[in-house]
Amino acid sequence: MNEGNILTIDIGGSHIKAILLNKEGEPVSEYVKIPTPQPSTPTNILDGIKELVKGLKEYDKIAVGFPGYIKNGVVKTAPNLGTDDWKDFDLQNFLGKLLRKPARVVNDADLQGVGIVSGKGLEMVITLGTGFGTALLLDGKLLPHFEIAHHPVKTDKDYDEYVGEKAYNQKGKEQWNRRMEKVFKILKTVFNYDRLYISGGNARNLTMPLDDNMIIANNKEGIRGGARLWKDDK
Repeated sequence: MNEGNILTIDIGGSHIKAILLNKEGEPVSEYVKIPTPQPSTPTNILDGIKELVKGLKEYDKIAVGFPGYIKNGVVKTAPNLGTDDWKDFDLQNFLGKLLRKPARVVNDADLQGVGIVSGKGLEMVITLGTGFGTALLLDGKLLPHFEIAHHPVKTDKDYDEYVGEKAYNQKGKEQWNRRMEKVFKILKTVFNYDRLYISGGNARNLTMPLDDNMIIANNKEGIRGGARLWKDDK
């Protein structure tokens, strides 16, 4: 009964979530989640995942979204997990061995993007959570990942620092929204996207009017990217 089922894991700065999906991306289990272990070292994260998914057994593949720059399943940066231990950590390989299933690991915004875009034209996904995640897709295909979050948006601040969770808590909703207005203008000018999808926990705190091609995305819909990540087994 588990043929084609995918265990999909979303590693975030505050929580780790998991769910089983069938090959069409439909849920076949309830969501389970735990607080992200502190300190968020590779060992602690892997131990947390092992405990989290104990009750999720009927799957034969794994898909993971990770909050950092990933190259061929290897973590290059993990700024929102607060530890340098992740540099060059082969999460895809370690997780596959831990759970004894083939795994694919991508940036968390990339995973969301694969799950929610229409597949037509140039589409951009941003996630407003602990940090500022981004993904670009052309006709539904992921483009090479850029860590736009770490590009300066001001002389002394990158996007993570400017509109991430810490900025929201420090500056408050009104000033944070003014900052987001500036960010949206930059994204529109630089990327000329056909559609912009806005995901993450702080998306609900946006108060300004949005253009017709700017869409608030359902976070749970985004996790369907776990199935689409395995759509092409090649």
